[in-house]
Amino acid sequence: MTVLNTLQDPTEMFHAVEARADMVRVAGAAHASRSAAYLEGRAGELAEAAGGIAETMIRAQGTETGIAGLWQAYFTDALQRQVLFLDALRQRSDLIADHNRNGAPPVLVYDSELVMDGAGLPRPCNYFLLRLLPPEGIVLDPSKRPYVIIDPRAGHGAGIGGFKQDSQVGVAFKAGHPVYFVAFHQMPVKGQTIAHVSEAEAAFLREVQRLHPQSPLPVVVGNCQGGWATAILAATNPDITGPIVLNGAPMSYWSGKLGQDPMRYSGGLAGGVLPAMISGDLSGGIFDGADLVDNFEKLNPARNYFGNYFDLYENIDKGIPRYLGFEKWWGGFYLMTTEEIEWIVSNLFVGNKLAKNMAQLEPGRNIDLKQIRSPIICFASHGDNITPPGQALNWIIDTYASEEEIEVQGQRILYMVHEQVGHLGIFVSSSIANREHSQMAETLANIEALAPGLYEIMIEDVVGEDQEKSFRLSIARRRFQDILAQTGDRSEEVAFAAVARGSEALAEAYDATIRPAMQALGSPELGEWRRNTHPLRVSRLAMGSEKPGMAMLEQAAARIRESRRPAPADNPFRQAERLWADMVETGLTAMRQFGDFAQEMGFLGLYLSPPAIRYGAGRNYERARKDPALLGQSPEVKIILGQMSSGGLAEGLIRMLVIVAGTRGDVRADRLTRSLETMHGRAPLKDLTPQDRVEIIHHQTVIARFAPEAALATLADLLSSAEDRRVAMETVAYVVGAEEEMAPETRAMMERFRRILGLDRGAAGTAAAE
Repeated sequence: MTVLNTLQDPTEMFHAVEARADMVRVAGAAHASRSAAYLEGRAGELAEAAGGIAETMIRAQGTETGIAGLWQAYFTDALQRQVLFLDALRQRSDLIADHNRNGAPPVLVYDSELVMDGAGLPRPCNYFLLRLLPPEGIVLDPSKRPYVIIDPRAGHGAGIGGFKQDSQVGVAFKAGHPVYFVAFHQMPVKGQTIAHVSEAEAAFLREVQRLHPQSPLPVVVGNCQGGWATAILAATNPDITGPIVLNGAPMSYWSGKLGQDPMRYSGGLAGGVLPAMISGDLSGGIFDGADLVDNFEKLNPARNYFGNYFDLYENIDKGIPRYLGFEKWWGGFYLMTTEEIEWIVSNLFVGNKLAKNMAQLEPGRNIDLKQIRSPIICFASHGDNITPPGQALNWIIDTYASEEEIEVQGQRILYMVHEQVGHLGIFVSSSIANREHSQMAETLANIEALAPGLYEIMIEDVVGEDQEKSFRLSIARRRFQDILAQTGDRSEEVAFAAVARGSEALAEAYDATIRPAMQALGSPELGEWRRNTHPLRVSRLAMGSEKPGMAMLEQAAARIRESRRPAPADNPFRQAERLWADMVETGLTAMRQFGDFAQEMGFLGLYLSPPAIRYGAGRNYERARKDPALLGQSPEVKIILGQMSSGGLAEGLIRMLVIVAGTRGDVRADRLTRSLETMHGRAPLKDLTPQDRVEIIHHQTVIARFAPEAALATLADLLSSAEDRRVAMETVAYVVGAEEEMAPETRAMMERFRRILGLDRGAAGTAAAE
């Protein structure tokens, strides 16, 4: 379905209204179906739990302890847990207060040392570069590709990427890579902009290169909002970044699925960038990141307003360290300048300009994602309600005309989609670190051997659980329709164009009229008062040890720990307590689902109306892109095709590897490893510089794509000697692997190679035995 952008006659208006009604019906049906399925499933679970409690009560009547004894044990345990729970909140208040007094430093579990401070740059900012020190027993190889991790600055501080030993940092350390961390102070430098930050990050990467002159360009990992920062860095400085990894990174902000992903509607319902501008102006040019965190918490009130606290209360004997460790990060709210948040909201959250090639880092500095030359790996999850797969992946479709253009550009883009992990789990979960991030690290090591194109990373044949889990990695070629199958129909995105135009209009009107007066009313002192009275800060600092009665609470908790008498988990009253909590969470979740429904219906009803569609037509643009059908006629492709018969053994061998890789839809990890081994360990490929190797792979991919028959016919020109043909055939046979594991198309292509090169089957004996 398509909503018309211009409504010039009644027929167009009729079709637009009809399309709008279809989308509203789809969204409503999705909400209703999901809510009904959730409530039905929860009702069954709750009824089963209640039945089990009743049976336990009946059995207890005939025991020596009896129901009265069970109640006494539970009552004592519950009172003790309540005191310990309140004391845990006291500890949280003390921890957060102390953390903030120290400037809320990164919450890394690894020791670190300062390498470079952005405050000393010509255009200063509050960012700085840390070198992370490995734990005892881990030896790093300084010649290996360094990792540089950029955490999100979206209300919280840095450190979530190295929050646990099993983390992105831990994965890199285990492989012997040096690791650097881009962190930031709580308070920004007055007047700093996103351009200042991006320039600082570029300076940090150049310093990393200086410290590791013998290693390849660094891997840059961007988490969440740090992902678009990484993409901007790589697009504006393509010569200093190695492969970039975008973990749960929102890049196409209008994207999502009808019937879910409500966070994308908040900008339109709140008035676009205007609230952020007013908030910053009243606070002396500083925007409070606690407002962003508040938006995150509202996405899941059952968990954030009740579940997290009840889990602490229920598991008070073991859960306090884990709870406090996370709250130290979650409760350390960070600040931005008004210039920064205004740019972010206008260009990204509301304007969605980055993927459309309309964002400017500053006037005259355009950001074109197509300028990224290093390979890109994207990690997304269907369980992520902050960065759904559409926001993490649709930028690829918005940036390139087709998969063929990705190949023509010599780019490699890989993506992985998890089925259920939540947003924070992408960075915090140990299982993700041990599985997905470990596989990404393996892929990064082998990515040089991959031909340009679009790929999906898949983990298959999973056996076992946790540390005993085993699996197989495969990389499959993909087309744009495969991404859309993950991200959903995009027809409702036309509604966001009106939001973008309305936001611009409100911002312009505010800036041209009352903004000077609002800035005069505001002050740093007023900003500090507003921050100190923010509900999220008040709630987290309300029970500090200096507050009346907290000393008595601390003493009572200490005495209880000495005489702690926990009730067993099978106590029916503890089970009833759990049942009550599940009922509360179910009710809050149902209320949230209804709120999501109302929010989406309100947004679609307002911004999918014919007047709104017409109003936003001027902002519903796409970037100028080449016609996919004409890519083969582009000057770049013609130049490469004109060199089809130029080269020798290196070009011929790589062309054969590219062609044989195209005979099947996926690339097994073992084949990719053998290909990389060939490129680094066997002549003539091992004698090439990395840049020469990348260029040859790029050119041979273009030749195989746009002139497949001629690419085969001219192989004999590249492999002119009998020795070259034998070496090439043996090498390709080694990379491809055992014949019985080949796809029929691969086997047929190997036979065709032999015929073209005038070789018999004996000439293709595997080189593995050599």
